[in-house]
Amino acid sequence: MTTAPDLVETFSSASAAELAIVTRSGFVESRHSGSAIVLNQHADVIRTLGDPAAPVFGRSALKPFQAIAVMNAGVGLRGAAAVLAAASHAGTQRHISVVRSILAQAGLTEVALQCPADWPTDDAARMELVRDNSTASPIYMNCSGKHAAMLLACVTNGWPIETYLENDHPMQVQVRDVLERFTGERPVLTGVDGCGTPVHALSLSGLARGIGRIRTSSPTSPFAIYRNAGILCAAVLENGWAIDGAGRANTIVIDRLGVFAKLGAEGVMVIAAPDGTTVALKMLDGSLRAATLVGLSLLADAGALDRDAVDAVLPDLKLSILGGDRTVGEIRVSPLLEQA
Repeated sequence: MTTAPDLVETFSSASAAELAIVTRSGFVESRHSGSAIVLNQHADVIRTLGDPAAPVFGRSALKPFQAIAVMNAGVGLRGAAAVLAAASHAGTQRHISVVRSILAQAGLTEVALQCPADWPTDDAARMELVRDNSTASPIYMNCSGKHAAMLLACVTNGWPIETYLENDHPMQVQVRDVLERFTGERPVLTGVDGCGTPVHALSLSGLARGIGRIRTSSPTSPFAIYRNAGILCAAVLENGWAIDGAGRANTIVIDRLGVFAKLGAEGVMVIAAPDGTTVALKMLDGSLRAATLVGLSLLADAGALDRDAVDAVLPDLKLSILGGDRTVGEIRVSPLLEQA
């Protein structure tokens, strides 16, 4: 067990700002605090809340950088395959077929995947497996596309596949290089993510800077790293279903608002508007239920998204609080944020 002196502190409640509230029957039942930063397309700071300089684990919000690292390693991912390399997918058959095609390209089977066994997060896909008396499997884990892509990069380059999750493996060295080049920061700490890959701690400022650079990269750039970033971004915008799933937050806002969006576990969210304006945020309590709302609201406040278009999307983001079968409250942006 890790003892207190060994812990690396990230931002605390003392430095966090209230970002959202949850109401029930006219009563503020819960409050979500955290930190956020908004950068324009030139990476200039538009707005900060809390402490965006404090390091956080980017979790799955780092997947776009991991996908670019795979592409930089000589793997020509395109379309849905590129998106699955950056996805936290819902485990539908459409998702799984793409993951299997990546593994087949590498000449590997599902046995090579080192992510943990899991069930699809999509309700219908999960129930179908239950009815078929199937069991949880690594391929249904939401990170399996990323793992399959990393394995393909290993096969392409003759790197060992048994140790692809080790921090000093060439695949992971590639990931750190891409991350540092896009964010302009070196991770202050490297840990282990829920799927077993290395996960890096850096500031929300760096995370926003890196995602903004992906969004503003061109698929025709003369520089391979930015060309690959542009190819990935275009693929995400064309295949919003692949990065998440139907009816799920990232897919909804990608398809309807044209943003580049990626959630991360423990309350991390990044969203880049079409003009390159980017928000990165982290909820202190690790909850994602208000993260998309807050991110979109900050981009609308910055003039990067149309407020009416954002408002039209919000009813589909599961922000209602129910009492029986009636709506009795909502998840909403904090009044303190609105007054800032």
